Amino acid sequence: MQVKVFPDKKLAARAAAEQAESVINDAIVGKGKARIIAATGASQFEFLDELTKNPGVDWSKVEMFHLDEYLNLSESHPASFRKYLRERIIEKTGIKHFHLLDGERKPTDMIAEVTAEIRKAPIDIAFVGIGENGHLAFNDPPADFETNEAYIVVELDEACRRQQLGEGWFKSLEEVPHRALSMTVKQVLKAKEIIAIVPDARKAAAVSTCLQGEISPMAPASILRTHPNTTIYLDQYSASLLRPELVEELSR
Repeated sequence: MQVKVFPDKKLAARAAAEQAESVINDAIVGKGKARIIAATGASQFEFLDELTKNPGVDWSKVEMFHLDEYLNLSESHPASFRKYLRERIIEKTGIKHFHLLDGERKPTDMIAEVTAEIRKAPIDIAFVGIGENGHLAFNDPPADFETNEAYIVVELDEACRRQQLGEGWFKSLEEVPHRALSMTVKQVLKAKEIIAIVPDARKAAAVSTCLQGEISPMAPASILRTHPNTTIYLDQYSASLLRPELVEELSR
């Protein structure tokens, strides 16, 4: 694992987008196609803006999966991740080959369908974030590190639900769904490369716990430390609780 710290989140996003573009293009050159996993949420705004405005990616040769979606939430709702991906990736790039999680469908049917697709070939790169409670995708603590399923139905804890409220997606905590579809931890780790984009001071405690504490289901994103090809992009605020010597070691 490598950690890169930047003065602000725009610089971090730009560097992450450059790495992502390189991986995508290498996959296209090597096999004619790239398969990616896209994250959502407020922490990904700048990164996706940088990635999608770059003319250097042939999006017609990219296949996209995404990490998670609320159950029983309309795509027209501001918090819908389907809506997010349509507005921030699909419409901007013209990408045609994508698999959106429809939380309004029967979960077992949706899981079976997207599992069949994601298992057809390896994922070249996954874009992820780290939640304020340390979650990876919507795998809140204690996360299931053992399941071999590709997607599961999860219960969202209060810290996760409060984060969604705090980011402005909902008008009240009561509106935030309690359940969601989520890619599993093991499925995320199957990606050949992982880029985690984690800006802002509100993520500092989670970053510290996941990078400096034990690798544990109670800090789900700590599992990224076991992946041989993960890069975590931080700004000075999200990195503020990390020991300087650790940052130096992980930046090599």
